[in-house]
Amino acid sequence: MPQAFSGFGFVLGLIAIVLALKSFGINQEYQRGVVFRLGRLMETKGPGWFWLIPLIERVVKIDMRVITFALATQETVTRDGVAVKINAVLWFRAVDAAKVVTTVVDWTSAVVQAAETGLRDAIGQSELDLILKDRTSINARLLEILGKTVQQWGVTVDAVEIKDLDIPEQMQRAIAREAEAIREKRARIIKAEGEKDASVTLAQAARIIGEVPGALELRRLQTLSEIGVEHNSTIVAMFPTELLEAAKRIATV
Repeated sequence: MPQAFSGFGFVLGLIAIVLALKSFGINQEYQRGVVFRLGRLMETKGPGWFWLIPLIERVVKIDMRVITFALATQETVTRDGVAVKINAVLWFRAVDAAKVVTTVVDWTSAVVQAAETGLRDAIGQSELDLILKDRTSINARLLEILGKTVQQWGVTVDAVEIKDLDIPEQMQRAIAREAEAIREKRARIIKAEGEKDASVTLAQAARIIGEVPGALELRRLQTLSEIGVEHNSTIVAMFPTELLEAAKRIATV
C-alpha cells in the first residue's frame, strides 16, 4: 500500500509539473497574448513571460507587425465607362489584440476582402483621367474607405498603393493620339509666339532705320560683308541711294 501511494504521488507530481510548464508562456516583443478564463475575455499580456491558470485559462497570440499583401487584380469599370484591370499593395497591422480576436474570425482575410471591395468602389467613383494623372488622390480615398471598415476590428491600414493599371488597347491608342495632339498644339503656340516676337523686333528695327540717316546703308554694307565671307561668288552691290539723290540734285541745277 505505501508503494501504491508513492507511485500515485509520483504521477500527480509529474502531472503538476507538466501543467506548470504548459501554463508558462513567452510573448515576443511584437506579440500580444489575449487571455480567456473559462471562455471570458480577461486581459492582454504584453511582451515577455506570463503564467496561466492550468485548465482554466488559455491564450491567443496576435502578431502586431505590419503585414504586406498584394491584392489580386480587380476588373471594374470607371465612372466614365472604361473597363480597367487594376491591382494594389496593402500595408496593415493589428493595434487592438482583444478586438482582433473577439470581433472577426480571420482578421487578415477580412482586411484583404475589404480592401479588394474598396478598390473596386474607389475606381468606380473616379474617371480614367484622374486615375492616370493623380493616383495619390485615389490612394487617399481608398485609405479613407478602408480605414473606417477595419477600425471596428482593431486593425489599422498604414498605406495602400495602386500598383498596376491595364486599360483596353483602343483606349491606349486614343490616349496616345490625345497626347500627340496636345504636343502639336504646344509646338504651334510656341512657333506663333516666336513669330510674334520676331515681327515686333523687325518693326522696331525698321522704325530705327527710318529715323536714323545712313542706318540703311550701314545695314546694306554689313549684309554684303556677311555674304562675302560665307559665299565666294559674284556679288551684285546696289548703288547707295544717297549718292543717287545727290546726283539728281546736281543734274537739276
